[in-house]
Amino acid sequence: MAVGYKAVIWNGFKKSYLFSLWAVIAAFIASFVIMTSLTQPEGESFHPVQLVMRAFGFAGFALLTFILIIGPMARLTPRFKPLLYNRRHMGVSAFILMLIHAALVMVWYHGFSDINPLLSVLTTNPNYDRIGGFPFESLGLAAFLIIFLMAATSHDFWLANLGAPFWKALHMGVYFAFALLVAHVLLGLVQHEKSPLYAYWVLGSAGLVGALHLITGWREFAKDRRTGFKAKDGWVEVGPASDIPNDRAVIVPGEGRERIAVFRYDGQVSAISNACKHQNGPLGEGRIVNGCVVCPWHGYEYKPRDGRSPAPFTEKVATYKVGLQDGIVFVNTKALPAGTDVEPARIEEARA
Repeated sequence: MAVGYKAVIWNGFKKSYLFSLWAVIAAFIASFVIMTSLTQPEGESFHPVQLVMRAFGFAGFALLTFILIIGPMARLTPRFKPLLYNRRHMGVSAFILMLIHAALVMVWYHGFSDINPLLSVLTTNPNYDRIGGFPFESLGLAAFLIIFLMAATSHDFWLANLGAPFWKALHMGVYFAFALLVAHVLLGLVQHEKSPLYAYWVLGSAGLVGALHLITGWREFAKDRRTGFKAKDGWVEVGPASDIPNDRAVIVPGEGRERIAVFRYDGQVSAISNACKHQNGPLGEGRIVNGCVVCPWHGYEYKPRDGRSPAPFTEKVATYKVGLQDGIVFVNTKALPAGTDVEPARIEEARA
């Protein structure tokens, strides 16, 4: 968390993290160039610039694929949760890789004509009415522009000034950019390659991203159906207090598309909005540390009884009324104004 905007503080952890990230990227690029050189079909050859161009393009695509699976994997296993903190760095790194790929394409294929390279990309091939020979370059350009907007607005300054809903909607464009990149490769490189490996790679990546998101989405839907959360007079039965892990939460549906995080801590129960004010991170997937709910995405903190961040921070989320009857927890689905203090429901026999 930060009270104001400041330059990136390059502590030892960030330096070692970025060094490790780019060491892996460098190893990927080197391996791609070597393996592609050694496995070229007989009678075919690539210029070194073309090999490097492909290597940077696929490195960016592979990193973007990994970024998109972090979210669902973090819901399936806690081992991926630490990576949630660093997706922004990965996203900027993916943009840099795609920028280098795009620059090489512009120079190598469009930089030696009398036409502006960007105009050349858009006008050289007008065959938008057919699959074979489709101008796949325009798809890659569209994806690059989306990734550029995301990288340019990645700082919290833009999050605060654009507003969380608009900023979130803008950055959800990563899925559209990913789909464009899949089409870019399938309609371009794959159509001209004899080996099916590139097609398997791209389709496998798209299938992995789609499957993981469907699995986690279905798990949430099935969980809601299985537990049978139903509102009666505005109250939802959460279940036995003993079923809520200590210092953690159960997430239940609220009004509309809202979700409520119901936390058990210190022998009591409180409920707050599941959406963090920073990037709408799932607060219910975090835990209570030193009396505050810690968002699993970027560490923003909120007190569970009033939804306020500890001073000097000013973020606050909606709170909800809770009650206990015969050991069963109930929560009112009507959200109270953000920062409203709500008396926690006390558990008769508090257990550590």
